[in-house]
Amino acid sequence: KYTKFSIFYFWINSLGQRTYIHNRSENVPIPSGKENKTVTLSYNHRITPLENISSGTYYCKVKWNDIQKIGKGVFVLARGTGYIETSYKWEILVTLTVLLAALSITATALLLWKRKVLCPRKNQPNILRQKVETQPPSASPPPPAPPVYD
Repeated sequence: KYTKFSIFYFWINSLGQRTYIHNRSENVPIPSGKENKTVTLSYNHRITPLENISSGTYYCKVKWNDIQKIGKGVFVLARGTGYIETSYKWEILVTLTVLLAALSITATALLLWKRKVLCPRKNQPNILRQKVETQPPSASPPPPAPPVYD
């Protein structure tokens, strides 16, 4: 009695409309010695192609002569381009690296420029001494020159 049955695949969309997709009939022979035993069989069905309007809950229904059973259903959300999780981790890392590199280069350039302005070259102290020596002597000695660091 239960060896012949039909399987129906259908889906219910967000409006509650039922659409049958596929059905097939099965006739499963019972091997000798296996009578009066419960058996579970799996039947898979692939829905292709999925479109944006294919979202809904998909069910299978098995129908014997006087009995029918419906599965719990599987909800499927179909999108045109798929779901892409947005992550800005790399963009933030690259931006932070570029910003720190620019600040480092600027700070290094400012330090080098300041060093050139504050620290005279080796031949500049001689020029300053020559200018001091060529001045006429005065009553008070000239103030000491600021120290020069190389």
